[in-house]
Amino acid sequence: MVQTPHQGVSGLKTERSLVMVKPDGVHRGLVGEVIGRIESKGFTIRALKMLRMDEKMAKAHYSEHEGKPFFSDLAGFITSGPVVAMVIEGDGCIEAIRMIMGRTDPKESPPGTIRGDLAVHMSRNVVHGSDSGKSAEREISLFFGPDEMVDYDRTTDDWVYPERSDI
Repeated sequence: MVQTPHQGVSGLKTERSLVMVKPDGVHRGLVGEVIGRIESKGFTIRALKMLRMDEKMAKAHYSEHEGKPFFSDLAGFITSGPVVAMVIEGDGCIEAIRMIMGRTDPKESPPGTIRGDLAVHMSRNVVHGSDSGKSAEREISLFFGPDEMVDYDRTTDDWVYPERSDI
C-alpha cells in the first residue's frame, strides 16, 4: 500500500489512490464535480493530468481483466476519449473514495455517490478509483512519475485532521 507519514501528524498514515474521470465524464463536463466531491471530503490532490490513453496503456491499466469477455470493450471505451487522472492522498482514501464513487453498476449505487447521481449504465460509469493499496501503487506508476507528485501543506488540513490542530 502506498503510505506516507502525514505531514505534521505523528503516527497518522495517509495512503494514495489513483482516481480517473473516464471519457464519458470528461465529455459530459463532470471533471469539476468529481474533483469537488473528493476535495470536499478533505483529500489532497498530489498530481493531476489530462491524457488520451493508447491501447498499450489501457491493457496495462486493466490487466487484471485480461481474458474476460468484456476486456476488449473496456479497453476500447477507455481509449475512446480523454481521461483525467489524479493521485489523491489522505487518511483511508482508497476505501473512502470507493464509497464516494459508489458501486460499479450505477443502478446499484445509492444517491449521493458519483455513480448513483451521475451515471446510468455500468459501461459509462464516469469514474475509476484504485481498489486496493497494491492496485493504487501499480496504477499510479502507469500514469505518473515520482517527479510529478506535488507535496504541499493545505491550511485546511487543521480542520480535517484534529491531530494537526491547535484549535
